[in-house]
Amino acid sequence: MANPSPRRSLPLLMSPHKGGRSALTCEFRCGNACAHDVSNASDNTYFGDVVASALSRRGMLRASALGVIAAGAGVAGVAGAVPAAADPEPESLSTAGGRHGGRGSLRFAAVAPNREDRIVVPEGYASAAVVRWGDPVLPGAPAFDYENQTAAAQAQQFGYNCDFVTFFPMGGHRGLLWVNHEYSDEALMFRGYTGGSTATDEQIKIGLAAHGGSIVEIERVRNSGQWKLVTRGRRRYNRRITAQTPMKFTGPAAGSDLLKTAADPSGTSVLGMLNNCAGGTTPWGTVLTAEENFNQYFAMGGGAPEEQKAGLKRYGIDPTSTKPSGRGWERLEERFDLSKNPHEVNRFGWIVEIDPFDPDSTPIKRTALGRFAHEGATTTLARDGRVVAYMGDDSRFEYVYKFVSKKRYIPGFDRHNRTLLDEGTLYVAKFTGDSPATEIDGSGKLPADGQFDGSGEWIPLVTGNVSHVPGMTAAEVLVFTRLAADKVGATKMDRPEDIERNPVTGGVYLALTNNSNRTPAQVDEANPRPSNKHGHVLEIVEKHNDAGATTFAWSLPVVCGDPNDPATYFAGFDKTKVSPISCPDNVAFDRDGNLWISTDGNAFKLNDGLFVMPVTGPERGYLRQFLTVPIGAETCGPLITQDQRSVFIAVQHPGEVDGASPETPMSHWPDGGDSQPRPSVAVAWHTQGKKIGS
Repeated sequence: MANPSPRRSLPLLMSPHKGGRSALTCEFRCGNACAHDVSNASDNTYFGDVVASALSRRGMLRASALGVIAAGAGVAGVAGAVPAAADPEPESLSTAGGRHGGRGSLRFAAVAPNREDRIVVPEGYASAAVVRWGDPVLPGAPAFDYENQTAAAQAQQFGYNCDFVTFFPMGGHRGLLWVNHEYSDEALMFRGYTGGSTATDEQIKIGLAAHGGSIVEIERVRNSGQWKLVTRGRRRYNRRITAQTPMKFTGPAAGSDLLKTAADPSGTSVLGMLNNCAGGTTPWGTVLTAEENFNQYFAMGGGAPEEQKAGLKRYGIDPTSTKPSGRGWERLEERFDLSKNPHEVNRFGWIVEIDPFDPDSTPIKRTALGRFAHEGATTTLARDGRVVAYMGDDSRFEYVYKFVSKKRYIPGFDRHNRTLLDEGTLYVAKFTGDSPATEIDGSGKLPADGQFDGSGEWIPLVTGNVSHVPGMTAAEVLVFTRLAADKVGATKMDRPEDIERNPVTGGVYLALTNNSNRTPAQVDEANPRPSNKHGHVLEIVEKHNDAGATTFAWSLPVVCGDPNDPATYFAGFDKTKVSPISCPDNVAFDRDGNLWISTDGNAFKLNDGLFVMPVTGPERGYLRQFLTVPIGAETCGPLITQDQRSVFIAVQHPGEVDGASPETPMSHWPDGGDSQPRPSVAVAWHTQGKKIGS
């Protein structure tokens, strides 16, 4: 092994935008959520206040690993950067670059943190864009023309701000790529844009069409790990889903009065999906895509009926406001005006199932999985064959959820399997630390037992049409899931985002991106730092390693930040050899069980990236940066192919930094020259055809 280069000291930084995002990202991605009061005003106890359960974590860690069917790959969030003038010099941060083999055969020199306007990969690797904003998706769609955009064209072209990525093989060297389009940034999409109040009707329609998702056919380049967009032939599966695509509700809340509107008195159909962040796939081969920060699209909360205002507030909508929304969509579509259509907002915030192989199918919003700011929905199978979906609610002090189907998955029985997500039990997580509160002091110092860890339970909220929450019906639990979780005493966490299950060990891994609002009085063993600007990763081992279990053990293998900071932790591995990491967002696994982590809003003011770490063996905790994305971009995805020869990432909002505009673009990726930045899906591969990371 080559000797690792010394890692120079990284000054601990403060960010003018929480989590390291730019003002543009904060405005368009989540409607400046961090500038508003925390929507969770419940008096739920924090983690450290919960009485410890009798569950033994160490006994559970001795349980045998469960072999599972891995369905899908990682997800997203959103981030940005601050002006270059406010950044430290990139030279202030370096990382160990040594080659170090171990379980999973990770043998690459870590990429150093940087501010380059390109994808930077290790020596021996290459990268390329696969599909870019505006590329034709439907046969006959026009070529992209930044200066002459139309809504009709955008509805046939690849949408804006790509996020979750998943892949469906088609045999040979072809496959279908699904990509979420989380949000539009009109300030970078259009010259002279000054806000929703002055936006043209066509700009609003383009924004509606730029949301949703895309299904595109891709093909391998020769026999390499590179892939490219198929641009010829029928491409019969290619499809665009937008904010105006007809969809239907199924499950216990479908037809509820809470979902009925004047346009849909049945409460069973809805137009479009909004702010789709992460997702998952099902064992029967469909996409699950997650609606996240939907609240920002709605206006006039002050005009809603009084009995609805508590629910609006809990979901981040000002119940006193009589102001228009930032995008002004309510000018063209009254459904976004809550004074006129107060139930319309209840029709967003769901998990949506889409069949990638049926371009004529109607997307389905599965109400049994609850309504909140869904980061994603990762599925696996319980030991008895029931389908399990893990979900995070990506907001400060929000909760972690799990759905377990009533019936079992039957391979090949498609008609039966398509009903599994409509009936089952929705749970929320309650965590308990196993160390005395005096040992969790906010400094990051490990407790006496040597790690942050404990036990937990999944608390049932609703089973089918039966509510487990006093005073709430099943439909109310599913439409106002946050309020139900408040009532049962769920644990407040630091922005729970992507959750994935290790296909080798059966462990479940959760990205907790950050929470600058956590005070010293609120620290606990699962959230051990106040003003948590760098985030951490939580590992869950369920009883008997069964995804259907209702109790679990947990630990924190990674507490992110500068390895020089005593408040960071990398599963006990030598911190002089690891890469600095900030704001974990999406997680994924390769076939060997290595954990891949993408970041969102790097608080070091350097480019976001993709990292990898073994979770077992002597190199557990040896975290290294595999790539970085261009200036202002967030790393979404990631997706490692089954043959491990390619890794896909969604490069979201390149150039979305303070001061950026079409007249002064801060990035020119991926086209270079003086071009405008274009959110795109990219692929990285080893130039000699080796496995990623080898």
